[in-house]
Amino acid sequence: MKVQLNGDPVDMQGTTLADLLEAEGFGGARIATAVNGEFVPASLRDGHALTEGDRVEVLAPMQGG
Repeated sequence: MKVQLNGDPVDMQGTTLADLLEAEGFGGARIATAVNGEFVPASLRDGHALTEGDRVEVLAPMQGG
């Protein structure tokens, strides 16, 4: 299945947001996620099914002032 991850096309094997994050090296990282512009909390990533063409955004917290 093809999805967009931070604007780049990705061909993924899994079916959930958690599967994508694990495959792309984000597993266990403290990040924020959104699918098609809607925030998805960490507690719901395992059950959040992705579909062909979904747009996934991953943001890491930044420090500093």
